[in-house]
Amino acid sequence: MLELLRIRNLALIEDAELEFSSGMNTLTGETGAGKSFILRAVDFIMGQSMDRNLVRPGAEKATVEALFVLPDGDCIIRRELSAETGRSRVFINDKLSSQDAVKELRPKLIIHTSQHGQQKLLSPAFQSEVLDTFLPDNSLLLAREAALDELRSVIKAIDELDRRCEDLVKQREFLEFQKKEIEKIDPQPGEEDLLEERKTVLKDRERAGECLRNALDCIHGDANLLDAMSLLSREMDIIARLYPEFEDDRQSVEDFRLKLHDLDSHLRRDPGEIESDYDDMTLDDVESRLFKISQLKRKLGRGLGDICGLYKQISDDLSFLDACDLDRTRLKKEEVEKAQNLSKVLDKLNKARKKAARELCLNIEGELGDLGFSEHVRVTYEFEPKEIHEGVTDYRGRLMWVPNPGQRPQPLDKIASGGELSRFLLALVSLRRGAGGEHLPTLIFDEVDAGIGGLTLNSVAAKLRELADRQQMLLITHWPQLAGRADRHFSIVKEVLDGQTYTRCDRLNNGEIREELSRMGGGGKQGDALADSLMKRS
Repeated sequence: MLELLRIRNLALIEDAELEFSSGMNTLTGETGAGKSFILRAVDFIMGQSMDRNLVRPGAEKATVEALFVLPDGDCIIRRELSAETGRSRVFINDKLSSQDAVKELRPKLIIHTSQHGQQKLLSPAFQSEVLDTFLPDNSLLLAREAALDELRSVIKAIDELDRRCEDLVKQREFLEFQKKEIEKIDPQPGEEDLLEERKTVLKDRERAGECLRNALDCIHGDANLLDAMSLLSREMDIIARLYPEFEDDRQSVEDFRLKLHDLDSHLRRDPGEIESDYDDMTLDDVESRLFKISQLKRKLGRGLGDICGLYKQISDDLSFLDACDLDRTRLKKEEVEKAQNLSKVLDKLNKARKKAARELCLNIEGELGDLGFSEHVRVTYEFEPKEIHEGVTDYRGRLMWVPNPGQRPQPLDKIASGGELSRFLLALVSLRRGAGGEHLPTLIFDEVDAGIGGLTLNSVAAKLRELADRQQMLLITHWPQLAGRADRHFSIVKEVLDGQTYTRCDRLNNGEIREELSRMGGGGKQGDALADSLMKRS
């Protein structure tokens, strides 16, 4: 249950703390005092958005905190709204969390029933959803969603296949042209860079060959260095024998002669042997290949790396087109199988819905009888077929009712008044009270008594009291007959202090409760008498 709610700097509320009890907690006050903002604060921490303009002027942020007491321990939720950015942050048990996490918690924390819920009740789609919540178990609903997802997945695959085929058929001629142009050149990834490297090497080799020839000319030219060095070496041998101090010079001349012989042998080698890492491509071959690649790049408007990838993509696309018909045949067969499976699930689900509808309608009639409706009121579900796929029909239930004998069943939106819708919604909530096992979420009723008066009001009050005996309830009401049954009563008052408007939330004691009930009853002797009567009965 919701044990504590604290609101700071939200709209007209500067700082309010409400400590709720089990059973029925009522919030009363004049119209415009801010009662609905209390419930909006609860919705805010449960994940609903809120405009930053609702942060109280002058405050940096609005903060709402709630303490829920659950069977497995306390749960504290805090949410802050920034006045500057409009962004909010949510904390669960003082740890930063997400709004999705809070929304997951919401079904076991609160059920908020308002006048908006009455309007939802008029929606055939919502009426169908209501029926589904009263199925004995949700296994068939889960099976339906799974089968429908599988069918949708196949249909989506067929649509994507058709769309891709249609696009590629239009491009086929161009794709084949591109493919042939690429195949003519057959470029390889990284080939252009490798050719440029080879071009540089071949140019260097050409220059090196010229230098080799010049070097050999120097050695074997008119001066003929080798012959001259041989003559010099012989002469130095004779000089060294006659003059030993020339031995070092003789050795230097001999060493140079031998070095010159080695250089001559080295220069005479085939230059191609030096660069044996490269193939036999000539410089003209390399430049011709680079020119063809350059032409292909200009023609296709892409770099070489992209062209290599494009070739694979084109090949894949053309292969896909060739296999398209086979793939579509396979998927259409799968579509038929998935549709048949969905149809079988829906047959079982629709039978379960019709059975649940009979039981639900009898229970609704019983609840409406307790809420002041005629004993002759009848409620029924009519099932309308809805084709969700070719040959697959889902039957959606729509609530119909006969308020008086002799009339034909009519939709709720045709004949139900606001007061009747309020009681209808209350009847449904009463029937769903057992959902969730032992733990029951807090019920929130926002003026569910709208359009109700007279003796009917007493019936509604009794039903609300019965519900409050089962689970905690927060109730906004303008009727003293309802407020007088509360376990805890809060008064919401708007006041002006020093030129500033504030909303104050006060828990009332017995004397204050009597005064509030008297005010709600019209005041004066009549209001006092009604308040005394209600206090005595309470």
